[in-house]
Amino acid sequence: MTAASRLDTLTSWHADWSGVRVAVLGLSVTGFSVADTVAELGAEVLVLTENADEEYATLLPVIGAALHLGPLDALPAALTDFAPDVVIASPGFSPRHPVIEAVRDAGIALWGDVELAWRVRDKVLRADGTPAEWVLVTGTNGKTTTTRLAATMLVEGGLRAAPCGNIGVPVLDAVRDPLGFDVLVVELSSHQLWYLGLQSGPEPLSPHAAVCLNLADDHLEWHGSFEAYRDAKAVVYRHTKVACVYNKADAATLRMVEEAEVVEGARAIGFDLGVPGPSDLGVVDGILVDRAFLEERRTSALELTTVADLAARDLAAPHVVANILAASALARSLDVAPAAIRTALENFTLDPHRIQVVGRAGGIVWVDDSKATNPHAAASSLAAYPGAIWVVGGLLKGVDIGELVAARGGRAKAVVVIGVDRTAIVAAFQRHAPEVPLIEVDHAQTESVMARAVQAAGEVARDGDVVLLAPAAASFDQFASYADRGNKFAAAVKDWIERNAGGGSHPDAPGDTSGH
Repeated sequence: MTAASRLDTLTSWHADWSGVRVAVLGLSVTGFSVADTVAELGAEVLVLTENADEEYATLLPVIGAALHLGPLDALPAALTDFAPDVVIASPGFSPRHPVIEAVRDAGIALWGDVELAWRVRDKVLRADGTPAEWVLVTGTNGKTTTTRLAATMLVEGGLRAAPCGNIGVPVLDAVRDPLGFDVLVVELSSHQLWYLGLQSGPEPLSPHAAVCLNLADDHLEWHGSFEAYRDAKAVVYRHTKVACVYNKADAATLRMVEEAEVVEGARAIGFDLGVPGPSDLGVVDGILVDRAFLEERRTSALELTTVADLAARDLAAPHVVANILAASALARSLDVAPAAIRTALENFTLDPHRIQVVGRAGGIVWVDDSKATNPHAAASSLAAYPGAIWVVGGLLKGVDIGELVAARGGRAKAVVVIGVDRTAIVAAFQRHAPEVPLIEVDHAQTESVMARAVQAAGEVARDGDVVLLAPAAASFDQFASYADRGNKFAAAVKDWIERNAGGGSHPDAPGDTSGH
């Protein structure tokens, strides 16, 4: 039997994986979940990484996996000598990474962690003897919020559901959870979807429902072009069984659905903030409604919640309402009742660093949206807080910020520019919004950058103003992560308030933000 034929038989946890040689690229949380899974299945496992997490490296010999630690700027001899049947890559490895190119040129099977998880999804079965249904969530922005919302709604509707994937819990960990689930809500990055797009096995991933929330320039340095990024995102709809949920305000997502190869009978379900047509979810007179999942959808609608109720819980920003509608569509596709959706929203809070108020004093509101790591996300933040003092900048990842500045920058009261790619941002303001006061914070002093940015914003801010951290850029130029950037912003705001208000006012954020 050839290696390819052998791999085609491996579509179950209970298949014979013994003797299959699996090379795992990367030893992050995803890489370790892959190595741990295939080792448990009985495969021969070699992990290759340039930088090994000490804890994971210590565990590899315990699970029976070998480790190659060294440069991966070319095909390592250790990989060639191992002669793998399949290489499973962590999503950080881009299509143009030299090892990925060499593996593909050699004709070796290449998987991502999601394909492996789909193949072994029958480890733990539901009461009816079938594996958990999968619901897929992607988009340039809003993925994590929508994934959490959908999972929360499903649980409130009486289903055992788990958010997993790019949200932080590897999908393999969810598949192997001994308690099992009825539904997995899987957040997928464009990187994971690119690998999934290579899938050629006999049983391709077929989700119950899927959504691409929106599409804008992002991760172009990884994919190589916007077209390649778009094609990766479109993979989310392949073989969908019941509901292809798309954003009526983003024509690219509708085109993805129209072009997707889906299971016969799958429906296109639209959402936006306008009045919905049949088979859509939307907003009518301040009421979020479903006109998709009811028999009388041509003449009737089901109430889900109201914008006023959402506003009382700081969930009424337009892009958050759109995420709620998308998540509701996913939940309704699994027969979750409107009342359960309403109850789920009553107890839902946004993730830290997503339009999170971290301070109020002297009439000034300080908002942390550090998770706005690209222009599309920052545009949503600026729409929610027009006229804000905008703290912007970081690592632009090859994306042109000019369009965002032209569309939104002119309404800012002032701009504080941080990060290594300041020059491009300053040039964009000079070209599109030269009248807006602009302050640059030199990136050379990384340790104090956020304190200096907050100080600069505070000197401009007056009663009634909002200071908004919406970087429109990645954080890795000066911070460990977007969470680290947001935590440092919150700490700097707290310090600024204490110094300028004599300690009489304090941020409204949780007392300890270091763990987010």
